[in-house]
Amino acid sequence: MSTVQEIAARKAGTVGFHRAVPRLARDPLGALVGFAEQAGGEVVRVNLGAFRPYLVSNPAHVQHVLRDNAANFTRDGKGMLWRSVKRLFGEGILAEGQVWAASRNTLQPLFTAKRVDALVDGLAAAVHESVARLDEPARAGTVVDMGTELSTIVCGAIMRVLFADKVTVPEALRIVEAQNTIATAIVFRLVVPFVPNAVPMPGDRPFRDAVQQIDDILLPIVRTARERGGDGNDGDDIISTLARAVDAEGRPIDERQARNDTVAMFATTTETTFGVLTWLWPILQAHPHVAERLYEEVDRVVGDGPITRAQLGELTYTKMVLEELLRLYPVGWLIPRVSVADDVVGGVHIPAGSDLLASPYITQRMATFWDRPDEFDPDRFASPRAERRHRYAHYPFGGGPHQCLGQYLFYLEAQLIVATILSRFRFRLADPAIPEPQVAASLRPKTKVELTLLPRDRALI
Repeated sequence: MSTVQEIAARKAGTVGFHRAVPRLARDPLGALVGFAEQAGGEVVRVNLGAFRPYLVSNPAHVQHVLRDNAANFTRDGKGMLWRSVKRLFGEGILAEGQVWAASRNTLQPLFTAKRVDALVDGLAAAVHESVARLDEPARAGTVVDMGTELSTIVCGAIMRVLFADKVTVPEALRIVEAQNTIATAIVFRLVVPFVPNAVPMPGDRPFRDAVQQIDDILLPIVRTARERGGDGNDGDDIISTLARAVDAEGRPIDERQARNDTVAMFATTTETTFGVLTWLWPILQAHPHVAERLYEEVDRVVGDGPITRAQLGELTYTKMVLEELLRLYPVGWLIPRVSVADDVVGGVHIPAGSDLLASPYITQRMATFWDRPDEFDPDRFASPRAERRHRYAHYPFGGGPHQCLGQYLFYLEAQLIVATILSRFRFRLADPAIPEPQVAASLRPKTKVELTLLPRDRALI
């Protein structure tokens, strides 16, 4: 930090301990949004006793931390969340430095727009096959758990297209179940991040058991692929690619790193899609004008036939609905960082070794940056309104060098799923209330979304 910056920098405002803790205990997500709003989007420090992070909510400040000076704000393994996350993912694509760079160089080619576009036909066929299985409960009028059904649809598509069926759908669903356990078990350590891993905490045993379950499924598959040399003749799926991967010195990566990146890519390519889409159904029931526009677009563009890549480009309102879902319910809701050296963010001095919290959930729900932030309005993503918005006012996939690799894949896959379901069915919710978000390592509904599917033709009579 330069001398001029040091002179100009000021101390951050503070949310005091006796104000912060009770509000966070009652409503952690609402409290964090409130702290940021009351600070007017300025950097503010939240006093939680031994843990005193800087809350960064202004889009320009978020850009500085995640992109412009990303090298100074790292995913430090000793910092909040990452210490616990590393117990699952280890070193690899979710690390820093050379290990992260090597993993990203290996995996990024699998997620380019050209590569993902080439997967659309396979994704569409897999989604169509999975959704068709819902015909039976729809005819019978059986109530289904939409979160479970979406998990099955997503896993069916992703295991076929990105994992070449090396992981079966039943195995994938067991991994999803283990990840759900991990996401909630980790909350205890999120609340008191200063407690060392060596000190036992509630949730530790379920966490360890869930990690073991994931390893029991994936490690043998990774080992088999490595023994076969990554299926060099015909394998460009994630596991085969990692089995052939080399480090910065050209040496094959070890088994543990291949395992770590396989686990990370499984989570990246599945959890966001079914997590976000679970909220869609109660949202549509609560906003019939949005539902009608969405139905009209799907009926007009897709009809009742299989979806093609060209049709995805015409589903413009569908994509706007997805953007608005991501604004209100970003699965990766919390982005912790640790400062390597002193810096200035928004005119506030950030000492080396400080914890910072950026959060898409917070920024994307602030009246300081959004008109009517609590209202579901897909039209806010229509051009030119969206073009006038700061790039980091809406960043559900993070930003900078660590932006999620699967962003482009999400939009195509989610459009395919929504359009395929709505081309066949309408629905009726058992409980029309929109679920509250649950604080966990990833954002998820507190309650199940249960509904009855209606065959589309019958629903239109």
